[in-house]
Amino acid sequence: MKKASLVSAAALAGVSALLLAACSSTGGTDDGGSAEATAGRACVILPDAASSPRWENNDRPYLEEGLTAAGFETDIQNAQGDTNKYATIADQQLSKGCGVMLLVDYNGAGAAVAEKAKGEGIPVIAYDRPIEGADYYVSFDNVQVGKLEGQSIVDGLKAAGKDPATAKVVYMGGDPTDGNAAMFHDGAVEVMEAAGIVPAAEPPGVWDGEKSATNFEQALTSLGGTVDAVWVANDTNAAGVITVLDKNGLTVPVSGQDASVAGLQNVLLGKQTATVYKPIKLEADAAVDLAVSLLNGETPTADQELEDGTPYIAVTPILVGPEQVSQVIDAGDADAAEVCDGDVAPKCEEYGISVG
Repeated sequence: MKKASLVSAAALAGVSALLLAACSSTGGTDDGGSAEATAGRACVILPDAASSPRWENNDRPYLEEGLTAAGFETDIQNAQGDTNKYATIADQQLSKGCGVMLLVDYNGAGAAVAEKAKGEGIPVIAYDRPIEGADYYVSFDNVQVGKLEGQSIVDGLKAAGKDPATAKVVYMGGDPTDGNAAMFHDGAVEVMEAAGIVPAAEPPGVWDGEKSATNFEQALTSLGGTVDAVWVANDTNAAGVITVLDKNGLTVPVSGQDASVAGLQNVLLGKQTATVYKPIKLEADAAVDLAVSLLNGETPTADQELEDGTPYIAVTPILVGPEQVSQVIDAGDADAAEVCDGDVAPKCEEYGISVG
């Protein structure tokens, strides 16, 4: 499994400049190869709509707008959590012609598509999740995401007057078939272990809120119904965990990521200590810049790489507690009216979040 080798920190403002400065053109548009590349389509496969609302609500429009504005035809489709459909979409796209493929992996389906595309001379960008054989990887700094989550657990325990070294902490990771899940886990564990935390239980990892709730409930039962904190890899899983905590009358530090509506609501309500905000537009913009460079026949480079040498363009994540929720809303990655619904409304007023 690929893990990040953090050669240097990626600056958000420098992503576009990095790509532009590092590009080595293979010729102008009057060159046959470049003209052909410039005329190519950008083929994109998204993984599903269940693991996170971001794919359809954020990534699709950002990628569509960016690539279209650059003058390229786009073909963006969603595999809807089906590896067979993923392969079928890829075959259809390739039969129509792709100048570049931008793939979000789903349960390992991206590797076969990447191999097929590269066999046809088509460059492949692994977007958000690493894919074996991809030419480039564009994502957030996933180890740093885990570190921020781990730190939120350590800080939450200390704020509750708990000694991390003796606390009962349950680890709720993501699906191990997702290459990012290991990075989140490793980053979080590095911080939590340094504070003396040893997991009291670590159920199988999933990207599914209902399954996460079931797994956590079983772990909680095995611990006699007591727990001091729960490291959770994302907001969807955290929401499942929180339903079980609520049912048992427990409020403990809980981590997450994605700054989803449910995650932001739980943060404001004090049920989730923090969420890691990954400004999706910045990631999408970096991917668009890279795709456009490739479509123009250029050879971009990056300042980080995965262990196998794949160039890695990493975007910096942000930890969001209740005081920072307004930043996500102001950036357009969450709707104030949706977040501040029902019993969350007083909390939005408390933290200065205006609706309408």
